[in-house]
Amino acid sequence: MKNVRLITVLIAMFMAYSIVAQEKSIDLFSVPLSNPSSPGKLVIDQISGSIHVEAYEGNEVVIKASFGSEKGHYKEKNKHDGMKRIEGSSLAISAEEKNNVVQVINEQWNKVTNLEVKVPKNFSLKLSTINDGDISVKGVNGEMEISNVNGEITLESVSGSASTDTVNGDIKVYFDSITKDANMAFSSLNGDVDITFPSSLKADVKAKSDMGEIFTDFDMQIAANKPEVNKNNSSGTYKVKIEQWVRGKINGGGPEMLFKTFNGDILIKSK
Repeated sequence: MKNVRLITVLIAMFMAYSIVAQEKSIDLFSVPLSNPSSPGKLVIDQISGSIHVEAYEGNEVVIKASFGSEKGHYKEKNKHDGMKRIEGSSLAISAEEKNNVVQVINEQWNKVTNLEVKVPKNFSLKLSTINDGDISVKGVNGEMEISNVNGEITLESVSGSASTDTVNGDIKVYFDSITKDANMAFSSLNGDVDITFPSSLKADVKAKSDMGEIFTDFDMQIAANKPEVNKNNSSGTYKVKIEQWVRGKINGGGPEMLFKTFNGDILIKSK
C-alpha cells in the first residue's frame, strides 16, 4: 500500500525463573514519518500497562517497551510440582505509519506491557489503556484524547487541547498554552481532577463533584442554578429538577471546559 510503513517486532526470550521476576526492557523501533516537517499523530490502544509519551527534538517516533510476567491463570497453570519452570515469553508489537499517523498495536493480552514513546513536539495523541497502568505525557503540543480505566492520567507542560477520562485515578494537567476556541473535558469517577491553565484562559466552565469540592483561583463569574422544567402534554406530567453542576465564566467566557468527578475534588488553577 502506498505511503504505509509496517514495522513488526516478534521476540522470543528464554530464561531461568529467577530472572523472569525482573522487569525486562527492550528498544523496539523507530518509525519514520511520511512528512517529517508536518505535525503528526500517535494512536495507542492497549489492554494492560502504562503509556508514557514525551516530546523530543527528533523527527521520528521512537518506541521502547518494558514488561512483566504473564497474568492470571496462564501464569499459575504452568507451575508443576517437582519441575523447574523455564519461561518462553514473546513480545508482539507492530506499528503502522500512514500520512504522518503512527498506530502502535500491542497484541499482548496476557502480559503487562509498558510503552515509552518519543515523538516530535508538534504531535496529536490518542492513547488508551485499561488495566495495570498510568498514562503520562510531557512536552507535547497538539490535540490529545486520553482514556484510562484503572490508573492515573498526567499531562505535564503540554500545549494545545485535551480530553481526558479515567474511572479509578487522578487527572493532573499542566498547560503551557492552549488552543483558542477549543472545547475540553476532564472526567474521573474516583479521583481528583487538577487542571492548570494559562491566566489568559477564556472559558465557559461546567463542573460537578458529587462527593468532593470545587476550587479555583480564577475570578469566575458563577451563574445561578435555574430549575429545568420538562412538561409532557400528552401524559400530563410536569417535572422540574435542579442539577448539581456549577456553571461560570472565566475572563468573560469562551469555549466550554467540563470538569467532572464523583469521588474527588476539582481544582481549576491559573499559572
